Amino acid sequence: MPDFTVSSEAVGLRLDLWMARQFPDHSRTEIQRWIKGSAVLVDGMPAKSSQRLEAAQCISVNPPTVAAEPALHAEPIPLDILYEDADLLVINKPAGLVVHPAPGHPAGTLVNAVMHHCPDIEGVGGDKRPGIVHRLDKDTSGLIVVAKNNRALRDLQRQFKSRTVKKEYLALLEGRLEQPQGRITAPIGRHPTERKRQAVYATIEAAGVRDAVTDYRTEAVYSASIIHGNATGRFTLVRATLHTGRTHQLRVHFAWLKHPIVGDRLYGYKKQRLNLGRPFLHAERLSFVLPSTGERMEFGAPLPFELSALLESLEAASSGM
Repeated sequence: MPDFTVSSEAVGLRLDLWMARQFPDHSRTEIQRWIKGSAVLVDGMPAKSSQRLEAAQCISVNPPTVAAEPALHAEPIPLDILYEDADLLVINKPAGLVVHPAPGHPAGTLVNAVMHHCPDIEGVGGDKRPGIVHRLDKDTSGLIVVAKNNRALRDLQRQFKSRTVKKEYLALLEGRLEQPQGRITAPIGRHPTERKRQAVYATIEAAGVRDAVTDYRTEAVYSASIIHGNATGRFTLVRATLHTGRTHQLRVHFAWLKHPIVGDRLYGYKKQRLNLGRPFLHAERLSFVLPSTGERMEFGAPLPFELSALLESLEAASSGM
């Protein structure tokens, strides 16, 4: 690993923050472990994560050897397949299912399930995420398309990149929106201090910040007495259309509007007013062109039971007020 020389722009930065910018594929916590284990030297000496950098200092980095990732393997996990042809699968993913293996989730993912259903998919688009065209968060339910061959993968990736794929979500928000419909144009990038979070930025000039556009339309507004407490709460069900596919885009955008998604403890309220163990976010509709025929198809997935049951309870509470 080559040595680094501290530039004048980096003077005064904490060592761990500067390192995180040099190694964006590694978490700040992991980098702090490197520093603590003397895998990072400043002018040849061990340092602390909080050490402030000085001009022209030499930073030597020798990351610890990482064990090889386990090979992917097929698992007989049930799949709700809504459509299948020789090129692709359209799957209604349940909340709680991770899309592909990652640190902390080496198995039991959608990819493992698809490999069992379609053994020929192994290696399509790479060994780590075979067939994956786009992703949904672990606790987001709904529609996801998976390519079964490289030709279809390239075609679908082109459609996503050109923004011709239509993606609609249903989300239940805290409070009542002042504007019942509108467009959110707010760039998104990694949060400056909390690696697991994304954040809205004023411009796309900062490194890693990309444009993000969301349209939304109110479907219903509920006024309900909260079960836990005496307060009266309002909640807004919206249909949101993604024009870009940034990480956590809808969760970040609605939190930025001060109307976080119900059940989202990362971007919303730590103490939730409604008893839901996941964010109320469901990928309900997906429309794209079939690579084999050029025909545009639209698919829909109904709300899962826990989400539809919550709406029914809110409707009943609203009508009783």
